[in-house]
Amino acid sequence: MTVSGASHLHFDFAALAPAEVYKLVTGVVVPRPIAWVSTLGKGGHVNLAPYSFFGLMGSDPAVVAFGPGDRADGTPKDTALNIGRGGEFTVNLVSFELAPLMNATATDFPYALGEPETLGVPLAPGVRVRVPRVAVSPASLECREVQTVLIGRTRVILGEVLGMHLLADAVQDAERHHVHTAALDLVGRMAGRGTYTLTRETFTIDRITYAAWREGRGEAEVQAKD
Repeated sequence: MTVSGASHLHFDFAALAPAEVYKLVTGVVVPRPIAWVSTLGKGGHVNLAPYSFFGLMGSDPAVVAFGPGDRADGTPKDTALNIGRGGEFTVNLVSFELAPLMNATATDFPYALGEPETLGVPLAPGVRVRVPRVAVSPASLECREVQTVLIGRTRVILGEVLGMHLLADAVQDAERHHVHTAALDLVGRMAGRGTYTLTRETFTIDRITYAAWREGRGEAEVQAKD
């Protein structure tokens, strides 16, 4: 289906500065889930930082990917440095209630100054990884680095999910592994810095089989002929 009379502008990314590309892609690829990533620093302190270049890439095995980016001088950010040393990290999901605290951890603290200790973020031990999780996060994914891909100045870390901590109130049926997603009250990123969205409002569109599609198409063709 196309919208009658719609017109489009084309942007050639080869002719644009990175900051201009950033504004375009973050304005279009929305909403983006937030990976609030905890890692272990060189001195044993816990680093915690949010990233919205994040997504689920598969389920067999479960794989997540996120882009921590580099600093302005081209050096990796603390999260990437820590994962490069230990290979483990935990992705904590962010609820609406935790959004202000998550935003505070985006502050560029010195490497040796751990965000959880500095900001009072409660932590809980990991099960499959040494990295602790955010205790108040509604869902946390314990991950092991599979591969880090560098494409120019874009750094993408792929991690296999080894286990999940999930808020008990959000589990509808533990035996059937049904999650009450709305109960997590997660937030996502919209456009550039500082803009977020809720995930409370949803709608459902049922998938149809090919046979049902063919049957419906045939009925439409008959009506058109009539």
